Amino acid sequence: MELSVMFFGADTGETRHSKTYDDILAVAQAADRLGFHAVWTPERHFQQVGQVFPSPPVLSAALAAATERIGIRAGSVVLPLHHPLRVAEDWAVVDNLSHGRVGLSLATGWHSKDFVLSPDTYASRREEMMRSIPLLRKLWAGEPVEFMDGTGESVHVQPQPRPVQDTLPLWMTTSGNPETWEAAGRLRTGVLGATVGQRRDELVDKIARYRAACTAAPDQGGVGPDGRVTLMAHTYVGPTDEEVRELVAAPLKTYLRSHILQSSANRTAGKRTIELTDEQSASLAEFAFGRYLTWGSLLGSVQTCRKMLADLQDLGVDEVACFVDFGLSHDDVLTGLHRLAELREEFS
Repeated sequence: MELSVMFFGADTGETRHSKTYDDILAVAQAADRLGFHAVWTPERHFQQVGQVFPSPPVLSAALAAATERIGIRAGSVVLPLHHPLRVAEDWAVVDNLSHGRVGLSLATGWHSKDFVLSPDTYASRREEMMRSIPLLRKLWAGEPVEFMDGTGESVHVQPQPRPVQDTLPLWMTTSGNPETWEAAGRLRTGVLGATVGQRRDELVDKIARYRAACTAAPDQGGVGPDGRVTLMAHTYVGPTDEEVRELVAAPLKTYLRSHILQSSANRTAGKRTIELTDEQSASLAEFAFGRYLTWGSLLGSVQTCRKMLADLQDLGVDEVACFVDFGLSHDDVLTGLHRLAELREEFS
């Protein structure tokens, strides 16, 4: 089982972000030196949470130049917001800059405000993504594909530059919907899920469904018949469970509360925005924090996190993407990363 580093973006309240980007690059370089498998960055728009991640390929180009070995992953590209041809071109550049270290997890998107970038695809975003995955694979492989040009004429286009990798490693991002797990299997992509918000028995069932769909699906230039399961988990490895709880409680609850408020403010077709009071959002964050410490997170001592990793390995997880940027200081993130590296060697 591989261990990777994942950024998702805490709400720092800052209005200038140069130091944040410096910190991201420094953590990625440390992860590279310590032997972690990959570094994942998200796509987020117009929100305080994740405010430094509007463009995965731009940041990934910087990460590619700053590192030597570690995989450069998008977790995720919101595919319905982008033309597949542009996705193929942008990431081919990053693949060249990284000498073939790119991988993408593709997502439908969920927040209605994100779709000011592509309002016509919001209602059909799931169908748009499923339709675009085979097309993206063709474009990456260098096959000419027919599109309409500015005069209304059909033209065949072959994207440039050519990438280093003949096949683009793909995942499909899921918030937990079993249908998405099965769709990832049918399309022979990996799956990028999360431990949070799901019970262990639910994950057992979803992983089984995914692997069954992978086995039944034809080869499409993606993962093999066993698939690839990557799960995200909030991570900080400390000296003792008590010290970790004391350190992470305030920043993680603030982070969770920001996510809860963002979700409640999301407008969806036919539904009204839910407005939560401060007391309600704080109560939900407290509840979520308690669940995180019960199962699914890597928040604890080396011994506690070792047990959790062993359990995930028993579930059939191939890779754990470790969230590190949920409000801890830069120094604490690096300290925890070095402790996590000791565990990485045990599970590789």
